[in-house]
Amino acid sequence: MFLGNLRYWVCQLIGWGGWTILYLLFTYEFAYESNWKPAERRELFLFGVFTDFVFFILLTHLFRYLLRQSNWMRFVRGKLILLCLVGGLALTGIHAWVTQEVPIALNQSLREHRKESLFKDAVSWEKKLDMAGTNYFRTDQLSLADSAKTKAFERIKKQTGWYRNVSGDWKFDSRYFRSSVWWGMLITWLLISLWLVIYILLHYIDRSRKDQLARLTLETTVKELELKTIKAHINPHFIFNSLNSIRALVDENPERARRAITELSNILRSSMHAEKLETVPLEKELDIVKDYLALEHMRFEDRLKIEYHIDEDTLDQQVPPMMVQTLVENAIKHGISKLVNGGVIKVYSDFVNNHYELRVQNTGKLVNGLNQDLGGFGLKSTQDRLKLLFGPNAFFEIKELENDIVEVRVQLPIKINDQS
Repeated sequence: MFLGNLRYWVCQLIGWGGWTILYLLFTYEFAYESNWKPAERRELFLFGVFTDFVFFILLTHLFRYLLRQSNWMRFVRGKLILLCLVGGLALTGIHAWVTQEVPIALNQSLREHRKESLFKDAVSWEKKLDMAGTNYFRTDQLSLADSAKTKAFERIKKQTGWYRNVSGDWKFDSRYFRSSVWWGMLITWLLISLWLVIYILLHYIDRSRKDQLARLTLETTVKELELKTIKAHINPHFIFNSLNSIRALVDENPERARRAITELSNILRSSMHAEKLETVPLEKELDIVKDYLALEHMRFEDRLKIEYHIDEDTLDQQVPPMMVQTLVENAIKHGISKLVNGGVIKVYSDFVNNHYELRVQNTGKLVNGLNQDLGGFGLKSTQDRLKLLFGPNAFFEIKELENDIVEVRVQLPIKINDQS
C-alpha cells in the first residue's frame, strides 16, 4: 500500500512538474514581454504557474479518490468513457472558475495587471499615431478621408482591448480575454484527459499483469489444493465408519448393504474425477452429497434429518467439485455429531439478485462465535478455492442464526454448463 502510494505521488510530481517546466520554457521563449516584464508582472505570473501546479495535483487527486470510491475497474467501457468525459469537463470548469474568479495574490490577479499594462500600451500607441487630443474615437463623425484614423482606432482596440467611447473615456472590451479563456480551458481539458488516459492505462496494464500472475498461481495451486481437499473429504474415519455400518447390514439387510457399497464407490470415484476438474454442475455435486448423507444416515439413524430446497434451474450451475460435500461434512462433524438428539441439515440452492447462492444450515452453535473447522482445512480450503477460481466475485460467510442454527452461505457468479 505504501509503495503504491509512493509511486503514485512520485508520478504526480514528475508529471505535473514536467508540464510546468515546459510551460515556463515556452512562455520565456515566445511570450517573454507579456509575462516576464516588468518584475511585478513576472512575480504574479510565476505565482499563477505555481498555483496551477498545485491545483492540478489537487484536482486529479480528487478525481482519483472519486474513481476509487466508485470501483471504476468494474465499469463497462461505455460507462467508463462517459465518466472520464464528464469528470474531465467538471474538473476543467472548476479550474477555470477558480483561476478566473478568485484573485491570486493581494487582491490583484494577473489579468488585472495585464489590463493595466495593455492600457499603457493603448495610450502609448495613441501618442505614437499622433491621435492624442483628437476626436478619432468619434467614428460616426469621421469622413471617408479619415479612414486611417478609423483603422488606427480598430487596431488599438484589437491589440490592447482598450478603446475610447464616444465621450472620449477609456473602456476595456471584456471580450479581449475571452479567446484566451477558451484556449486555457481547452488546454486544461486536454491535460486532465491525458492524465486520465495514462492513469487508466497504467491500472489496466497492472491489472492484466496481476491477472496473469493469478492465473499462473491458479494453475499451479489448484491441483495441489484439490488433492488435499480430496484427502480431507474422504478421510479414514468416514471410510471406516461406512465399512463398519455396511458390515452390520450384510446379514441384517443385504439389499441395503449393496446400495451402501454402491454409494461409497460413487463417492470414491467422484473424488478421483474431481482432481481433473475446476467446476462441475451442481446436479452432479448433489449426487455425491446424497450418497454421502445416505451413508452417514446409517450411522446416525434418526438423529440425522435431511432437507433439500433446490431450485431446479440451478442444477446446471457450475460449482467447485466436492465443495457442497465439504460444507455438509463440516455440518455433521461440528453440528449433528455433537448433539445427543442430533439435528437437521438443510441444503438451499437458488438464484438471488443476479448471482447464485448456496446455503447449508445445520442444528448447532458456533464455538465462541467461530466454527471450529474455520481455521482448519475443511472450510479454509473452500475459501481458498473460491478465491482462486472466482476472485472478488465470490462470497463466503458462516454465521449463527436464531433457534440454534448455523449457516454457511456461498455466493458465486452465475455460470451455466453449456451442453451445446
